[in-house]
Formats: sequence, structure tokens, C-alpha cells
Amino acid sequence: MVMQGESAGTVPPGEVGVVVPDTPTGAAVARPHGGRGGRRPTLASVAEVAGVSLKTASRVLNDEPNVAPQTRAKVQEAAQRLGFRRNAVAADLARGGSSRLVGFVTGDLANPFYSALASGIERELRHHGLQLITTSSDEEPERERSLTEALVERRVGALVVTPTSTDHSGLRRELEDGLPVVFIDRPARGVEADTVVIDNRGGVRDAVTHLLAHGHRRIALVGDVSRLWTFQERRDEFVATLRAAGVEDPGRYVRDGAHDADLARVFVADLLALPEPPTAFVTANNKITVGALHALRDRESTGGAADVALVGFDDFELADLLHVTVVGYDVVEMGRQAAALAVSRAENPELAPRLVVVPTRLVVRGTGEVPGPGA
Repeated sequence: MVMQGESAGTVPPGEVGVVVPDTPTGAAVARPHGGRGGRRPTLASVAEVAGVSLKTASRVLNDEPNVAPQTRAKVQEAAQRLGFRRNAVAADLARGGSSRLVGFVTGDLANPFYSALASGIERELRHHGLQLITTSSDEEPERERSLTEALVERRVGALVVTPTSTDHSGLRRELEDGLPVVFIDRPARGVEADTVVIDNRGGVRDAVTHLLAHGHRRIALVGDVSRLWTFQERRDEFVATLRAAGVEDPGRYVRDGAHDADLARVFVADLLALPEPPTAFVTANNKITVGALHALRDRESTGGAADVALVGFDDFELADLLHVTVVGYDVVEMGRQAAALAVSRAENPELAPRLVVVPTRLVVRGTGEVPGPGA
């Protein structure tokens, strides 16, 4: 788990300490955190070294009033000497509140899309005194389930999840108990919850219509794994738009399963090697676009014609310098919207589930404007 915000590290499930009685004087002395074989010092260790009650030590370290200055100084000195760190999560829960930590389960931390989402979430949470813990499911349903369970066990104040599983009914109890859960990029299945998604259909419709207007009829779609809702939405709209334009067999050049740039490169090369290859491509995410660009460059380097058009879904770094036409949208704002839904849900648990659809726009840069054979 990676924490984003002003502090870093994972959240310990509790404070654990050790008291070592076998000292030369026979006194019980708490072993400082970080010593050889030592464990995190406890509040009880601090109280013992300072010579005060557990309750007094707790009041000092939680910065509560009505403690004598001399006593406060003794407790603070003992805590510093032992390396004691206050467990803010435990303190919040002990007061009857919720944790100030928000868990984010992404699909793939290596994808810049999810980094931008996390940035938007963290920026909004910061305004509310909250911090973000980011984890990655690597698009594996079982890993997603184990990560969400671990975050719930650690009593996070809210969850933001990019779902890859086909069943989220396991979170129904948490939702009913008032835990704010927001699904981002894809909706949940099996429960109703706040959701933020992209206008996938509108974006693909714009991309295909743009290529049709430039004379292309043999248009391919290369996408991610077929079980992902985002790809299903983009594929269905791709086929529907081509069919409405009178293109026969609109699914002829649809390929799925290109989960990374290397696979996308292979898929695009295979399509280009067909006896009647596509003259234009729509790539369903940023990683696939990168793979397609490599395949097109490979084709040119071996003497192939450079007359293939390309429109990628998702903008990406250097796309402007490479003159890549893309379907773009504000990813950071998408993350901010998800965080705002989580915060408002915590304030008003009785709200009906809400859906936010982030608009897309076609960013014309050159690769999508290559004329087709009939232009």
C-alpha cells in the first residue's frame, strides 16, 4: 500500500509494545522503537517511564487540556525518548469518529491514468483533512476483494474502488452500515453506490464518426480484457456507430485482450498483416495506443505505407508531440469528483446513490486525419 498525503507508510493494525524486565537495575524499561529486536512502544510504556497513569499519558499525547505543564513535559519527553508515535486512526475511532484515511483500490498503478486519478482524489481529500492510501488490484478480481477487505478491516473512513470484479455484493454490509464507497471508472455489480465514469460511448462515437468523415470504412478497435465494463461500453458503441453508417460486419476488426502495450503491438501488427487490413484504428486506452504506435512505426520501417489513421482513447504524455489524435477528458477532475462524493456521503448517508459522467472531447492532432482510400 502506498500512502499519499503529508505522511507516508502503511497503517499498522494496532500499537504493539514490549517491556523488557531484565535490566541491570531490575526495573522495567520500554525498549525504544527501532532497536534490535524491538517493537513499536505502547502508550503504557510511555506512562510507565513518565511515572503517570495511562489516562494521563493518553490526555497529553492526544493534546487534551487540564494537564499540569510539568506532567505534560514529562510525558512528552518519555514519548520522544522511546520513539512513541500516536496511532491517529485508533484515537479517532476511540472518540467515536471514523478514520481520516481513505482507501483507493486502482486497476493498475503502472498506468498514468490511475496516478492522475489518485492525484485528483488526494487534492480534494486534503481540503477536508483526509489522507489517501492507494493500492493496486492489477485487474485481478480476487486481489481486489482481498484489498477492499483489508482496508475495511483497518477501518478506513471511505473507499474509492476501480472495480474489476463482476460481483461487489460483499460490500453491501459496509454500505448499509454507512461506509462511504465510491466506484470510479466502472460501476459496481451487485450493489448500488456512488459512481464516477467517463462518457465512454460518446467518446468512441466521436472517434468513429471522425474517421468515417475522412473516408475510412475498414476501422479496427483494439481493446483491453473483455470482462471490463469500460471495454464493453466502447466496443458496443464502436459496433453500433459503424452499423448505423452502413458498414457491413462492423465487428470484423474488433480485438480484445490487449492488456499492455506489448500485446497491443502484436494485435495491431496482426491486423495490418491481413489480406484486407484496416485503414484506421481506434485504440481503447493509453497503453494500447502506445503499442499501436510502435506497430505502425515497425510497419513504416519495413517499407509499409504510412497511410493508417489512429484515434486513441485517453490522452497521454507526449501525445501532442507525437501528433496523436485522442479522445480526452479531465482525469484529475474525475478523481476529485469521486473524493467529493465520498465526503458528502459521510456527511449525509441517506443520499440516494449518485452517478457522475465526465464528458469527453476529441483532440485533433494529426493521426486521426489521415485520409481513407475513398476520400
